[in-house]
Amino acid sequence: MWFKNLNVFRLTEPFALSAAELEQKLQPASFRPCAPHEESSFGWTPPIGKMHAPLVHSSNGFIMLCGKKEERVLPTAVINEMTQERIADAEDKQGHKLSKKERAAIKDELVFELLPKAFTFSRKIFAYIDTLNGFIVVDSASAKSAEDLLSYLRKTLGSLPAQPLTTVEKPGAVMTTWLIDQASPSDINVEDECELRSPEEAGAIIRCKRHDLTLPEIKNHLDSGKQVIKLALNWADRIAFVLDENLAIKRLRFLDLVNDLVADIEAEDEAARFDADFSIMSEEIANFLPRLLALFGGEKLS
Repeated sequence: MWFKNLNVFRLTEPFALSAAELEQKLQPASFRPCAPHEESSFGWTPPIGKMHAPLVHSSNGFIMLCGKKEERVLPTAVINEMTQERIADAEDKQGHKLSKKERAAIKDELVFELLPKAFTFSRKIFAYIDTLNGFIVVDSASAKSAEDLLSYLRKTLGSLPAQPLTTVEKPGAVMTTWLIDQASPSDINVEDECELRSPEEAGAIIRCKRHDLTLPEIKNHLDSGKQVIKLALNWADRIAFVLDENLAIKRLRFLDLVNDLVADIEAEDEAARFDADFSIMSEEIANFLPRLLALFGGEKLS
């Protein structure tokens, strides 16, 4: 349940629904498996993972929910090969080349025929609403997946005034200055990973892992005009992460100071463990986000 990636959105209006009211709104859009001829299906599923558990989990003003997407797997190479075989057979029988429209119809017919037999795979995307501070936090390494979940939530609720989190100063420019000056705020430690990009279109990209970022070769790249687009950071020895130029957080890790809090809690069952973990995680992130915004000149509100 511990989030590993953070895509954060700002609620532009207070979230007015209680956990019970949100549960009622989500119920009609609960997850159901793909129908035989559906390529994909998306819906809400219990965050705690048990079949008949609630669709939301609430703790101290934080409301967690979970979207589940199931997709049917039809390998492109297989579809293309079988389509070409059917096109060739049809052309032999008819004695002429098929039109583009006829070829497309054969492919569509093949996909329709194979969909019910295709394997399916599913994945879950967790998110929570911070009703106290006005954030929606999505655990996804993909910005598109995070936006898709938000769009589905908006569709489920009828409206959801939320937008991506932005700052006054560009994160890439500020992080570049940290590396050039070899100095960062006192509660931010620069670790051993970065990604640099030349400013011109399709510019060169340099990736460094397990590398001392104070060495001269890094400074040479920065002096030549390259900008930081990703940087591994540590906040107050509580959270380690990779921050990108769009303020997305990847590979989030909670460190010993947080893990010690978790270890001190005795949970009676899975539900109690889930609740304790969620409470600690959401509080840590709630404390961290204002500091993150402050690092880059504060939040930019449109």
